[in-house]
Amino acid sequence: MVTFNGYKPALVGLFLLFQTATAQPPAQRPKIGVTLSGGGAKGLAHIGILKAIDSAGLNVDYITGTSMGSIIGSLYAIGYSADSIEKITRAIDWDLLLSNQSSLRSIFMEEKDEYSKYVIELPWQNHNFRLPSGLLQGQELWQKFSELYFPVHQQKDFSKFSIPFRCIGTDVGNGEAIVMKEGEIISAIRSSMAIPSVFTAVDFNGKRMVDGGIVRNFPVRDVKEMGADIVIGSNVASGLLPSEKVRNALQILLQIAFFREAEDAKTEVPQCDIYIPFKMEKFNMGSFGEGKAILDMGIEEGRKLYPRFKQLADSLNAIYGQAELRKNRLPHVNSTIISSFEVHGIERTSTDFFVHTIDLQLNRSYTAHKLSNMVRQAYGTRYYSRIIYSLVQQPDGTCKIVFDVTENPFTFAKLGIHYNRFTGVGIIGNLTARNFFITNSRSLVTINIGESFRIRGEHLQYIGRLKNFALIAETQFDRFEVTTYDQYKQDGLYKQTFFKIGERFQYSPSRSFSIGAGHRFEWVHYTPKIAKGLEFKGSNSYNTLHSYVEYNSLDRSIFPRKGVKVYGEAGRVFEQHPHINFLSNGEPLEDPDSIKISTYPYMRTTLDVESYIPFGRRATLMLNGQGGINFNYSRNVLNEFAIGGLTKVFRNQITFAGLQEGTLYTPSVAMLQGGLRVQLFANNYLTGKANVLFTNFISRSDFFNNPDFLSGYSLTYSYNFALGPLEISTMYCDQTNKLQWYINLGIPF
Repeated sequence: MVTFNGYKPALVGLFLLFQTATAQPPAQRPKIGVTLSGGGAKGLAHIGILKAIDSAGLNVDYITGTSMGSIIGSLYAIGYSADSIEKITRAIDWDLLLSNQSSLRSIFMEEKDEYSKYVIELPWQNHNFRLPSGLLQGQELWQKFSELYFPVHQQKDFSKFSIPFRCIGTDVGNGEAIVMKEGEIISAIRSSMAIPSVFTAVDFNGKRMVDGGIVRNFPVRDVKEMGADIVIGSNVASGLLPSEKVRNALQILLQIAFFREAEDAKTEVPQCDIYIPFKMEKFNMGSFGEGKAILDMGIEEGRKLYPRFKQLADSLNAIYGQAELRKNRLPHVNSTIISSFEVHGIERTSTDFFVHTIDLQLNRSYTAHKLSNMVRQAYGTRYYSRIIYSLVQQPDGTCKIVFDVTENPFTFAKLGIHYNRFTGVGIIGNLTARNFFITNSRSLVTINIGESFRIRGEHLQYIGRLKNFALIAETQFDRFEVTTYDQYKQDGLYKQTFFKIGERFQYSPSRSFSIGAGHRFEWVHYTPKIAKGLEFKGSNSYNTLHSYVEYNSLDRSIFPRKGVKVYGEAGRVFEQHPHINFLSNGEPLEDPDSIKISTYPYMRTTLDVESYIPFGRRATLMLNGQGGINFNYSRNVLNEFAIGGLTKVFRNQITFAGLQEGTLYTPSVAMLQGGLRVQLFANNYLTGKANVLFTNFISRSDFFNNPDFLSGYSLTYSYNFALGPLEISTMYCDQTNKLQWYINLGIPF
């Protein structure tokens, strides 16, 4: 819907008609101004209006915006075409951009397993654990802005962009609107969109700033003050919610924050000559998961407006002569030479450590992409929660780079929750401390309290400033109750107790690859709780020397879209020390010497490969292969591979769609799986998997009777929410002819 406010459009039309009839054009062509409102995700619709303006050949002379309108407007102002902005927004990973997370690819190999694993992370500051603020630092948002605005990094006066630009922020000190027209454009944009209770406030030109939409969400007066004679205003804000629709704390906070804006809009709208109000009741500020639909709505509205914009452009050209269309407005600045640097905000670490981590070399040329990767390198150490930079032009044409760094506290308490049928319900608590014993180190303790008890400790000591080498000491204790199966039917229950202690040396030449070698001691104890046929009771212990290789290029830890993850290990299990008693229906055998257990050493290998390949915009092709071989393991015990389950939760497990955890045990196994995951809509997924499994091809157990081949399938609905992924699956195995349910909540221990 387009509104022509009051008598202004009529006067403009009569004025242009009169000038055409008399052939006496005035000296100066009327200036066109564009104002874009805030509105979060709904602001993506502005792009459709700009596309229509471009298509009509209408040159814009001034532009203003607030919040999302300031982002779209500033990109257009510095020289991006509307088509380019559309391509940029369609390619953005909004879930990553609007979070406190970074891509998993930027995280150190030693940190990947723990990254983004817990629901709550409480920093230790001022001798207390602080509750999470709920505010987004938006590190990846800063990085994206740094790349997009790099072509104008030298320009600090917004009026000298290819289209003069201004945006609005709110001074938290006095609640007044601040018109931002010079300084760092990235900080200005980030200030304009800092919605209270969602994003952190931003320091800009000596003021503490939050979202400009609080006081002036639709800054028409500002484009008029810049000199616009004809104003086109695009407004995606839906105003205040009716009281009956304000249902949660965040909505209350936003309602209060935008009281003044609602009143201010009454004075801004009448100043538009062409006013475009969007009706977007089914979307809200956070509807980035529906960004495509919002973009399409804006483009459709632009198509409707195109005749009006074309008529205006033709009328102006008829009176004032053909205007030269300003194309290729974006400056061609691909790189800059960094000649000096400053680092602000360093307290716990050191400037030397930071500079070596990003590998900054002076008097070298850097692109925006290279600088972003350098910043991600430092962020990936987990020592920093935010790293932003600005480039300051020097007299010799080079730049000084100024880093503004916010350090993470060295200690965090973390909480998570996990449930599946095998482990039961558990609360997972973690305490992670850096530099607790020695500098350049990370120590952690993780405990699972619930139906199963588990505890793990680890100390990781980096060697060298660049963290290529690490020594890792670890220990773990588990206690499970495990169901046993006979011919795929439940027939017993035993308690498994497991203890491990080990150490390893690791070399990581990159953020995606590690190799290492180490030693571990393992002790396993089985106690039957429900008597069945032939079974055993007791323990076994052994030492293992092993080497391993690890590769991880996944883009995220939960529901990855692309990348490969590999873990392969080969080792030698030395002489074992079994203390096993065989029982028949709960009673000792009359001739226990009739069953011999081997104590000889043996070789052991394992391999786990995951691959994720994007298949269109919403689908991901998934490939997985798992395998393990205990060579010459015919009469050994308590180190077999356990088959079953859809989620890895315990030692020696090989997942298999179609069976519950621990349905089968075998000394040699290979599993191949293919699957397709489709995103139905935001945070909702449907995944289908099919797999085959081969056993007994190298070693065959004398104590377990398994089929040589299995095949199975699963269909999973997943919902990713605050407590982690909730996965509800149904699975089927051809050999059992049984349909089974499987539920998993959260990320396992």
